[in-house]
Amino acid sequence: MPMGAGGLEPPQPCSLRILSPLRLPIPPCPRPGILDFARPRFSSVALPGFLSQLSSDTLLVLAAYITLAGLYLVVIPLALLWWLQKRWNVMGKIERTAIYGLVFLFFPGMILFAPFLNLRMAGQGEVRG
Repeated sequence: MPMGAGGLEPPQPCSLRILSPLRLPIPPCPRPGILDFARPRFSSVALPGFLSQLSSDTLLVLAAYITLAGLYLVVIPLALLWWLQKRWNVMGKIERTAIYGLVFLFFPGMILFAPFLNLRMAGQGEVRG
C-alpha cells in the first residue's frame, strides 16, 4: 500500500488550531492565578495568632504533618491493639509475624496507650474454693 506525503490521513489546513473546542471532554485552560496556592484566595477566615502570618503552603505542610502524626501515634496503634485483643488466641504463624512487625513499626504509639489497656485474657468466671 503506497503512503502519500501526508501519511495515512490527509494534511489538515489548520494543524495547530483546535477546530471545535466545544467538543473537548475537558474545559478550556483556566485563567492565570486560579491555581496559585502561595496567595490565599479566601480571606474570610481569620486565623488566630501567628498562623495568620504563615503562607498557605506552610499551613498545608503543617496540616500534613499533624495528620501523619495522628495516624502514626493514635489511629494505627489503636487499630493494632484492637486486632491483637480480638485475634490473640486464633492467629496463625504468618498473621502473628505480620502483626508483630507492625507492632515494632508503630511502637511509639503502642507505648502511649499501653498503660491504659488490659490485654489479659478474660477468666472462666468466679473461682470456687
